[in-house]
Amino acid sequence: MRFYAERPARASLQLLADLLAVGWVVACVLVARAAHGLILRLQEPARAIAGAGDSIRGAFDDAARTASEVPFVGDDLARALATGTGAGDSLATAGQEQVEAVAAVALGTGVAVVLLGALPVLAVWLPLRLRYARLARSAVTARAVDTDLLALRAIARRPVRRLLEVSPDPAAAWRRDDRGVVRDLAALELRSLGLRASRTPPD
Repeated sequence: MRFYAERPARASLQLLADLLAVGWVVACVLVARAAHGLILRLQEPARAIAGAGDSIRGAFDDAARTASEVPFVGDDLARALATGTGAGDSLATAGQEQVEAVAAVALGTGVAVVLLGALPVLAVWLPLRLRYARLARSAVTARAVDTDLLALRAIARRPVRRLLEVSPDPAAAWRRDDRGVVRDLAALELRSLGLRASRTPPD
């Protein structure tokens, strides 16, 4: 495929548009990464809560094991201390759930920034570039073979005002094989794509 025009002015505009589109997408990705990292910082308090819960659970577990060795009342003390162990478990679980929730929000925010920021640009820019590449490739192929098809494409695709600048009746001139008009119509189609006219005029 031919992604860039042969004429420097058109090629420069295409290159500038490509750089702007790619730059915008990169900027969206960078913003998404920054937002993701910023939101992930909210995990720190949750991690502290989860760590505190683990510490409480461990402390009450040790206390319960020690209390169970006390004669006569050891089992009762161990059961009483098990309540603290459960509280530590609940605190650790709540902290871990909050960590996971923050991670999910961070990921969702990053994806949303990329989709909302970059997707509209890609949805407009990419189809236009691919369409140009297909049209330019077919035009270059036709230029190497014959100008009749290019002239017909110009009649079908170019504005009437531009066609009338070539000939008062371009369709009739094409039908009667007026080579001068056919050559000018082909050149008009090629110029519209930023391509150079054929160097060897048709017979």
